Amino acid sequence: MKGKILAISLAFLLVSCKTNQNAQNDLNYMQNIEQIAIESSAKNSGNTIQSGDQLVILITAKDMDVVKPFNQNYSSSELIQTNNLAGGNTPNQGMTTISGPTYIVDNNGNIDFPVVGAIDTKDKSLIELKNELKDRISRYVINPTVNVRIANFKVTVLGEVNRQGDYTIANGQATILNALGLAGDLTMFGKRTDVLVIRTENGTVTHGKINLQDANLINSPYYHLKQGDAIIVPSNKTKELASKQNPNTGLYLTAISIGVTAIAVVVSLFKK
Repeated sequence: MKGKILAISLAFLLVSCKTNQNAQNDLNYMQNIEQIAIESSAKNSGNTIQSGDQLVILITAKDMDVVKPFNQNYSSSELIQTNNLAGGNTPNQGMTTISGPTYIVDNNGNIDFPVVGAIDTKDKSLIELKNELKDRISRYVINPTVNVRIANFKVTVLGEVNRQGDYTIANGQATILNALGLAGDLTMFGKRTDVLVIRTENGTVTHGKINLQDANLINSPYYHLKQGDAIIVPSNKTKELASKQNPNTGLYLTAISIGVTAIAVVVSLFKK
């Protein structure tokens, strides 16, 4: 009897170890990174300016008095703060300061820039807008420096993560890994093979799935995030099963285990 109890215990131990090992593998990201050719191109990472974007544009030069007309109604004391590291639910941590005049892109994709006039930003990246502004301002100023950033580049992370919420990215450039990092990573109940990204671009809603365990996610058009993206991490089977179970199941199993052990001990004593 003692030998049978020992054998059963060892069997449970081995199964438990194997289950834990498989669970650990399920938690690892990009498991096949060595076999993947990185083909991600600039077209995947190039965010285009959208209506409603708040563009911070600051023009500088060797003589700052010369560029004052291009920085109208702006004082260096004016600052825009964005929660770049801690996320929307944790104020006053990881704050990043963006300084400069702010221009809101209208419904037609235009901004009204001092001296230069109306500028069409539709389907342009920040770099393209920066180059266009530099070219136009160079007609009036020698060697101007143009800084363009998006002040309200925001993504939303929901589901099985440690910190759900809206996250503002100060530099307007982020990957899905960056966003999940800001959200404190997935919980152990997050389904890493089926992360959903919902994207609204130019009034069109699209969506895609990402498998965090597959390094091919680097080549997905949803790897580089865009303005307003929503990332949703679903629950895995463990969480689904746990939600369906009676909350007292653990207590029942413990009681049964103790009962079985007690019976085995009693039987062993009687045989002596």
